[in-house]
Amino acid sequence: MNQQLQRITTKLEQLRNLDIHFQLFGAHHHQYQLNPPLAIETIQHFEQQYQIILPKDYVAFLIQIGNGGAGPFLGLEPFEHALFVDLDYPNPQLLLNPHLPFPHQQAWNVMFSATCDEDDEHYERQYFEFHSHQMDGCIAICNYGCGVSLNLVVNGAEYGYVWTDDRANDGGIYPAQELGNTEKLSFLDWYELWLDQSLLEIHEQLTPTHADLDDGTDLEKSAPLMTTTQKWWKFW
Repeated sequence: MNQQLQRITTKLEQLRNLDIHFQLFGAHHHQYQLNPPLAIETIQHFEQQYQIILPKDYVAFLIQIGNGGAGPFLGLEPFEHALFVDLDYPNPQLLLNPHLPFPHQQAWNVMFSATCDEDDEHYERQYFEFHSHQMDGCIAICNYGCGVSLNLVVNGAEYGYVWTDDRANDGGIYPAQELGNTEKLSFLDWYELWLDQSLLEIHEQLTPTHADLDDGTDLEKSAPLMTTTQKWWKFW
């Protein structure tokens, strides 16, 4: 794990130095900066309160690299936001339940069907009860935007894997696949894959085309060139 943490630190520094104009998706939001690392006592208190053990790789990142900031999409959420259901509009009255087991092992997308009309006084209660426990056993780690959140399973059979909650767009709940991966990813593998894909994309944008090489353009003074390659975060 220590070697992976060292690789991540090196790659993040490379990306920060290359994407100086914040061209990549979400870069303007986090600007490749990390918050100061978290004290282990804060994590231990959280674990004691909810009677869980957080994945070791996630804890190592928090205490050795940083507590949120630079990361996929709009960046990593600080640990203080770990329980918010809605990262766009955090509400202390709507929180995740990490002490309960995560109920899914396969992608889930069941549409809500009420037994009453929308204007019925029981509709809102039925809607809340249907949705409220689908992300039990998770903590929020990343905001994609548009109501989509990335979550780390901390309780249940999917322990340690990153899952996406896209119910706001009727996309359901599924193992995170936004980085082009087909296998389930642990936190550090997910984060490092983002770095690898981002480095590849920014290198493509900074690489001159054959036409530039042929026309004698001063490459040191020319602006970075966009490519037509499908971006790794354009998954829909």
